[in-house]
Amino acid sequence: MRRALELARQAWGQTHPNPMVGAVITEQGKVVAEGFHAKAGEPHAEVMALRALGRRPSPDAILHVTLEPCCTHGRTPPCVDAIIQAGLRTVVVGALDPNPLHRGKGIDLLRAKGIQVVTGILAEECAELNLIFNHWITERRPLVALKVASTLDGKLVLPLGQGKRITSVAADAQVHRLRKLYPAIAVSAATVLKDNPRLTARLPEGESCGRRFILDRHFRTAGQRGLNLFQDPYANRTIVVGLASNLSSANRHWYEAEGVTVWELPGDADSFWSTWLTQVASAGLTGVLVEAGPRLAGTVLREGLADYLYAFVAPRLSGVADSPAWFEGFESAWQGRSTACGVDTCFEGFLP
Repeated sequence: MRRALELARQAWGQTHPNPMVGAVITEQGKVVAEGFHAKAGEPHAEVMALRALGRRPSPDAILHVTLEPCCTHGRTPPCVDAIIQAGLRTVVVGALDPNPLHRGKGIDLLRAKGIQVVTGILAEECAELNLIFNHWITERRPLVALKVASTLDGKLVLPLGQGKRITSVAADAQVHRLRKLYPAIAVSAATVLKDNPRLTARLPEGESCGRRFILDRHFRTAGQRGLNLFQDPYANRTIVVGLASNLSSANRHWYEAEGVTVWELPGDADSFWSTWLTQVASAGLTGVLVEAGPRLAGTVLREGLADYLYAFVAPRLSGVADSPAWFEGFESAWQGRSTACGVDTCFEGFLP
């Protein structure tokens, strides 16, 4: 199952809106075939492993798969049918299907055909792999994850002259992996105007870019030359989100000339966030990583706008007295799990 998880991660961030899934076939305890789901519309992991085997499995063959085989017909036929037709006699499953309408049904169908099914193997790890997919399926809305990089005293900025980077190179690399994982990233207009970010995932295997949202209710970024999000090779993946009542025809034409998309939201400031997320869901985007500065982070936490938190904390104090801590005013019994990230610590988990 650990090898199946490794295979699933080879499609890191590439399968939306589908889950990442890996599969391994063993015979007499030895791996004889492997497969993983590469992207939506392509064969699932079980089918890829069977194709890699290229023959009928032996009677003692075991299929290990990170997620319960599907039992419904979507873009591809049900995997339970392929397993039954292949003549497999034993299947080991990691996580169950998160969809309550389908959960356990694939297993029941296999068992009804006399196939032995073992469940719960590395179930938690297999389920966590598809955090975004699971939320999308069960909640029917995008997973909103807040990411912050802070000092021990909760500051997201450093004194003038000390640079912009608070956390280590190792933490920065992990953030780029998160950018690769999430189909969309969002930042405030203030962050864009101050830091001029790129918001791409820059990893050893290359650079990639999801949708990039600028939350700009008053369209302050209009007319601003030299911004990376408007001028780099991924400018057509940039979406400026603001209130329709604040957009002039001149600014609309300016954005169009830059080749970026504009979402003009109806309503007012109070409905801005919910209206935006409704449109995000309509666009089929299953998750958004919000990379927040102090003001946006505080708002997102206090108003309960995020589902999940990634807090990268450096072992240093900021020395900045006039900037609020990102968690200021947020009172919660939240307890995220912690992992080392270079010299820093990453706290992550669902928010209450």
